[in-house]
Amino acid sequence: MGRSRAFPWSIGFQPSYQAETAVYAKYLLDKMPDAKVALFYQNDDAGKDYGNGFKKGLGPDNVARMVVSEATYEATDPTIDSQIVKLKTSGANVLFMHAIPKQAAQAIRKIGEIGWKPDIFFLAATSTSVSSVLKPAGFDNAKGIISSYFLKDPNDPQWQNDKSVQDWQAFMKAYFPDGNLQDQLIVYGYTVAQATVQVFKQCGDDLTHENIMKQAANMDIALPMMLPGIKVKTSPTDYFPVQAMRLQRFNGEVWELFGETIGE
Repeated sequence: MGRSRAFPWSIGFQPSYQAETAVYAKYLLDKMPDAKVALFYQNDDAGKDYGNGFKKGLGPDNVARMVVSEATYEATDPTIDSQIVKLKTSGANVLFMHAIPKQAAQAIRKIGEIGWKPDIFFLAATSTSVSSVLKPAGFDNAKGIISSYFLKDPNDPQWQNDKSVQDWQAFMKAYFPDGNLQDQLIVYGYTVAQATVQVFKQCGDDLTHENIMKQAANMDIALPMMLPGIKVKTSPTDYFPVQAMRLQRFNGEVWELFGETIGE
């Protein structure tokens, strides 16, 4: 998790794909150790990282025993129907899916249309947007999907009176009135911007490349829209700012958190 030799001036933000999938694998092994698992992901580095991360979390012996089918798609594919039908016919009762919003919505809708009801359906956190994924997929089709996140969902009633959410809503009204208040990706961008501001504050008047990276690798702060117990935390040997998350389940209207904070 140290500084990248290939990209010495780069630092990420959200939990790594392998850290995320390790959480799903652990949950699955606890709840359904005899599951038959299908994997569906985009045929690129991100998708392969998700797929391999899930298998790494299961462990090689469990992969050989549990994973019964895998399918991929290209970002340019107009439809993913054939892949979903293939995965269903494998007899899998658990599905893990990584897909960009368009294909994620298509897949969730197709799964509903063909009557496939996996006992557990994991959806990568990159496509959990209620407005751009779950709504076009159909809320009934998306009900029960499990994912993970590390930020507060402003659509969740539990945060209705939370000051940080109210501050975010005021920010949106003032600076982005046309923005979609249901879009969690906007909350993500807002939080990354706050982290960037924190780096500049720590830099003071020394805004050299070296000092910016030094400060970015010396953070320990809970930003307002992060879930309780989750921080931006880095060190010179750990360039992953966020490594904790919570599991969440879509109830047909909003995402509901469950379980404890995992990681860090």
